[in-house]
Amino acid sequence: MKFHLSLLVLTTLTSPILAYWKGFNIKSNLADGVTCKSPKDWASAFAQLKTFPNSINSARLYSSHSCNTLSSVVPAAIASHTFILVGLLATPSTFEAEKGALLSAVKQYGFDWIVAISVGSEDLYRGTTNASYLAHQIYDVRGMLSEVPGWNSSIKVGHVDTTNAWTNASNREVIRACDFIGTDIYPYFQTLQDNNVNNSYNLFWNGVKQVKDAVTKAGSGASVWVTETGWPVNGATKNQAVPGVDEARTFWEAVACSAFENINTFWFTLQDWSAVPSFAVVGQDGRQLYDQSC
Repeated sequence: MKFHLSLLVLTTLTSPILAYWKGFNIKSNLADGVTCKSPKDWASAFAQLKTFPNSINSARLYSSHSCNTLSSVVPAAIASHTFILVGLLATPSTFEAEKGALLSAVKQYGFDWIVAISVGSEDLYRGTTNASYLAHQIYDVRGMLSEVPGWNSSIKVGHVDTTNAWTNASNREVIRACDFIGTDIYPYFQTLQDNNVNNSYNLFWNGVKQVKDAVTKAGSGASVWVTETGWPVNGATKNQAVPGVDEARTFWEAVACSAFENINTFWFTLQDWSAVPSFAVVGQDGRQLYDQSC
């Protein structure tokens, strides 16, 4: 099945960069949602990424301190040549510990394993913070890293949130604080629109365009990345969006195959087979649930 978007629209969304980050979101817990991943579990996850098509080269994390994530991840990432979009929980009660875990990692291993650093994830969408406080946290992390030998201004610090959060003008202070804007786009959840999987290509790229427009209106030069997208293999029907393995494959063909060639993209998710809905690309047996070739 082929999916088309106006060439004019698509070229306005992309840049002449020849290579993009192509990765998966990976949580600090195993798919049971409780057990922390061990260093061996991380090594296995990164090894599995190397078996996928499309030259997957990176992974996105949500936390640095919880589950001792970075101390377990970084050696495995370096050994497997997997690069990491680091996540820090922005929750005030854990933020200093998150910063401390990142600081320890870069002091020990340097910066070469890092794709970028995201301060928080969907905090604006969830209403757990405000733009001013979150912007301060972003500046705080950048300032901390700038004092570490080996740091340079090409190491991007930003935030991940939803399209609706980024297009909300009250959040422009966060946009201006970011070096990159991570946006989460799920046509499956866009229930007020034609969210049939066969229209997902258009919904996805329209979402990217909306965020790029919001960045321009904020007067920022930040780059826009897709930090989460995917289609569930189970769960409830949402308006016209039907979950299922075949539908997830259709979405992959429509979205992943174009996104990987045009924008930094992190797919949701590698393995969450115990969740409902589950967006996993591999099942409990570790096998791919559908063809990921393009």
